[in-house]
Amino acid sequence: MARAKLDNLKLYYSIGEVAERLGVNASQLRFWESEFKHIKPNKNSRGERRFTKDNIRQLEEVEYLLKERGFTIEGARKEITQAKKPVVGKEEVINRLKMVRERLEKIISN
Repeated sequence: MARAKLDNLKLYYSIGEVAERLGVNASQLRFWESEFKHIKPNKNSRGERRFTKDNIRQLEEVEYLLKERGFTIEGARKEITQAKKPVVGKEEVINRLKMVRERLEKIISN
């Protein structure tokens, strides 16, 4: 499932937007928030969660560990705690590779 790019102008995302992006339901996100203490979305005056881009990256890491790597909740918690460097998202790696490719093409064409 291709993930939509985050809107660079938005600071906060609703739980519905984040759930749709990750392909899970809102209750799953609330559960992950309760299990992974480092995920702390802001809440507005009505108590509605407002997720930042960093929160979304944290949730993507949790989703990757649980769904792709097959970790248990406890195992994912340990992996995140022990990790010295956060898991780089696939999008970020692809974007970096595209930039390198563009630079190489410019060098070759000159």
